[in-house]
Amino acid sequence: MLIRTMEARDNPAMKQILRDDLRAAGLDIPGTAYDDANLDTLAQFYAARNDRHYWVVENERGEVVGGAGCAAYDPDHGVAELQKVYLRTDARGHGLSYQLIDRVTAFARSVGYQELYLETHHRLAAAIHVYEKLGFHRLPGPLLVASHGTMDRFYLKSLG
Repeated sequence: MLIRTMEARDNPAMKQILRDDLRAAGLDIPGTAYDDANLDTLAQFYAARNDRHYWVVENERGEVVGGAGCAAYDPDHGVAELQKVYLRTDARGHGLSYQLIDRVTAFARSVGYQELYLETHHRLAAAIHVYEKLGFHRLPGPLLVASHGTMDRFYLKSLG
């Protein structure tokens, strides 16, 4: 498996992976990333600024099987957001989520963020397990207004 920076040609694959994951969890509903306006242009969104980035995982056949990204959440307070961590079903169980989140964490730290925030849903138990194992601490609610109103679990990790 190869982890690399997302390119425009990866947009359709990541959109499909994200939607498949959310549909499988019954989260293909308003208030989730399922209908984000920038799904067709994710690579361009993350490439537009130096303080955000997105990585994809490519399998041995050159297929994109997942990804994860980082962008500003509350830049005035040094907070970035871990965003859109999704893997195809056949790519799970190989530690790729951990590798992707490690990339995001290192990047966030390198561009000056002090904390990494995320929003998720209680139905995404495997993801929650990964976040907690990586040192994210559950918050009682969102730091600011939740960007996806259906999400009901909020986590924060210090990058210090």
